[in-house]
Amino acid sequence: QMTDAVANGVVRGLIVSGPPGVGKSFGVEKVLEEYDMMTKLSNQAPRTEIVKGSMTPIGLYQTLFNNSNEGDILVFDDCDSVLKDPVALNLLKSALDSFGKRYISWNAETRGDDSLPTSFEFKGQIVFITNVDLDRLDQAVKSRSMCIDLTMSQDDKLERMEKIAFADEFLPGVDLEAKKDALDFLKSKKDDISDLNLRSLIQVSNIANSGDPEWRDLAKYVISQ
Repeated sequence: QMTDAVANGVVRGLIVSGPPGVGKSFGVEKVLEEYDMMTKLSNQAPRTEIVKGSMTPIGLYQTLFNNSNEGDILVFDDCDSVLKDPVALNLLKSALDSFGKRYISWNAETRGDDSLPTSFEFKGQIVFITNVDLDRLDQAVKSRSMCIDLTMSQDDKLERMEKIAFADEFLPGVDLEAKKDALDFLKSKKDDISDLNLRSLIQVSNIANSGDPEWRDLAKYVISQ
């Protein structure tokens, strides 16, 4: 629902925080892919750009400029450098400002690219997907964004997996019955798995789909590592 709100321009900034392997990226990207598909059907360019990995402040400035139009959506997925650098944080605070027009400026002597303006209006939306705890993120960026904490218990994770497992986009080459068997197996072993996550489901589903009648023995070994 929050990603829908971003895509519709209702929410300017969204932070999705939680441990690895709970489907943060899958959930956000699935919704935005549907919106991009609709724009393609209406002969418009896709609206979403996904950024992963490290990024410098000037790289952030250029990325914001290249995706500054109304309806543009920037997704920073595990790109935690932009949430830690003081210069990058100031740029983000301008991009996420809650009141009136949002102008982003870079007034240093060099911007690394003479084609970049010293200032521009940003009309897009931003989504952050991060493993960093919300209480460790910059307060000013958090206050300008909607925040979702996906820290989960074992039962929460299994419930989340059950919703993801039967989506058409999830492991399309794996038989539905194998996914169900994998889920049942993980539920029976939930107290023995120290790091239960979506990757556990992927591994066990592939093993269950192998056709090996002894697949549970192999799955038990894999999840114990």
